Amino acid sequence: MLSAKAAELVRATLPAVGAELETITARFYDTMFADHPELLDGLFNRGNQRSGEQRKALAGAVAAFAVALLDNPGERPDALLARIAHKHAAVGVTDDQYVIVHKYLFAAIADVLGEAVTPEVAAAWDEVYWLMAGALIAMEARIYAEAGARDGRTWRAWRVDERREETAEVMSLVLSPVGDQPVPAARPGQYVSVRVTMPDGVRQLRQYSLSGHDADGRRRITVKRERRDGVPEGEVSSLLHATVKEGDELTLSAPFGDIALKDGDEPLVLVSAGIGCTPIAAMLQHLADAGDPRPVLVLHADRSADHHALRADMERLTGELPAGERVFWYENGAADGARAGWLNLDGIEIPPGAVVYMCGSLPFMRSARAQLIEAGVAPRDIHYEVFGPDLWLGAA
Repeated sequence: MLSAKAAELVRATLPAVGAELETITARFYDTMFADHPELLDGLFNRGNQRSGEQRKALAGAVAAFAVALLDNPGERPDALLARIAHKHAAVGVTDDQYVIVHKYLFAAIADVLGEAVTPEVAAAWDEVYWLMAGALIAMEARIYAEAGARDGRTWRAWRVDERREETAEVMSLVLSPVGDQPVPAARPGQYVSVRVTMPDGVRQLRQYSLSGHDADGRRRITVKRERRDGVPEGEVSSLLHATVKEGDELTLSAPFGDIALKDGDEPLVLVSAGIGCTPIAAMLQHLADAGDPRPVLVLHADRSADHHALRADMERLTGELPAGERVFWYENGAADGARAGWLNLDGIEIPPGAVVYMCGSLPFMRSARAQLIEAGVAPRDIHYEVFGPDLWLGAA
């Protein structure tokens, strides 16, 4: 916990720091990458750097952590930290990189806030940083140990056994491990990082949920080719779509992610939109394989039936569950039993005591979460996964 003196100074300066956090993080990244360009090669997502999403996510995380320390001084916000730790492990963050981040982050704070950053104020925020960094380092060490990895070395080669075209913009890759080394177990809902070398020689990583598995140990990822105004936007997903074929090898990390399906007997509600169906499909396969008897309600929204990736899997797996039900919504109109429009819980009976897992865009999940709470679901029982930086932290 924060010392009493540090807590007083952080509380007093939080409005000023919070108001300039995006400027601070922009300065931080610019100066750090200028001195350490190697960090953009295989660690940081340069697409999120260009869009500013990573900067907003860092600002939101720092602010959320500081507020949590002040509001609950006797507790550590492990739920917040666990999500960040899994994201870090998925890209191979190591302990020494926290020292680099500290140097450039605090230089940026001093540069932006100027004389307001007295030695006492700097020391107080230094305390916040190392409380956060120390907790993350400890969590990441445990996560790496569980994955059988050390010092961020979680990578291995996987062979593409099948390429399946799910929709015009979505494909699935069925992968098998290369070599005889044991494969870390994956929990339904987790993701892996895929590391590729771009045409300019820079390595980039992207996370993709595991969308299914085979009994022989093969795994499936499902990749959407992102477009904006008809032009490819996601550089890694576009490269995978354009170049990967059966027989190729890809470099994948061990599975990570704290939003994984937990065993239990509570009713389940699985909510998704668009490509957010991928972790939901993996959860459904796990439940179907186990013959899970509890009520499972599957709610999915998409643009149309043609855009609904893994639809056949979701229908089949839900049908295999003893107490499975599903409702689909299509923005472009009702089709094949689906409803028209956006996800709307009017007339949908949410099982009492249900635990919810959801994945989709942030606007979708905010709307769905509000509807679920209004329907009686406890906020603590709503778990969500975000593709890319967790900007929800910055808006919560």
